[in-house]
Amino acid sequence: MSSQSKVLVVDDERAIADLYATWLATDYTVEIAYNGSSALEVLDETISVVILDRRMPNTSGDEVLNEIRARGFDCHVAMITAVDPDYDILEMGFDTYLKKPVKEEDIKAVVENLLRRSRYAESLTALFRKLSKREALKAQKPVAELKRQPQYQQLLDEIAELRAQSDSHLHQLDNEDFEAMFHQLSAA
Repeated sequence: MSSQSKVLVVDDERAIADLYATWLATDYTVEIAYNGSSALEVLDETISVVILDRRMPNTSGDEVLNEIRARGFDCHVAMITAVDPDYDILEMGFDTYLKKPVKEEDIKAVVENLLRRSRYAESLTALFRKLSKREALKAQKPVAELKRQPQYQQLLDEIAELRAQSDSHLHQLDNEDFEAMFHQLSAA
């Protein structure tokens, strides 16, 4: 994820949405929606992170979250709300939950943590794809033939690079990241 990662801020309180957007605009491309239905209109595959208020009139944050997941968007969602968490959150598909009020450093840290998880997941997925190709070739081709093939050698180089990339991303993760990623995998 680059500094051009796109964040969608959704809050029916305009001043709060604008404040969050201002905080994030120096590092990310930011879209703002002042209600749930507007958020669903703006939402597309370019959004990396959604900052989502839970309680909004008409279309609630819960409904927006359900629609994000139903449409299969691969973005992370941070619920940032004045609502105290209760057991109902156990079945919800958000990635993190913060209680208002939040500070600038909290919002920035949440977005960066979610993007860090994405970088690790993306590098790991790419690594597993390459490993699968390597294993398919190893199962069908003699080792001597594989060693002579430049495409196979390139595949091995790509695997080494992706492994190093994944390791680098892995070292940036903390326990909360691992728990969240495990929860995501078990929910899938």
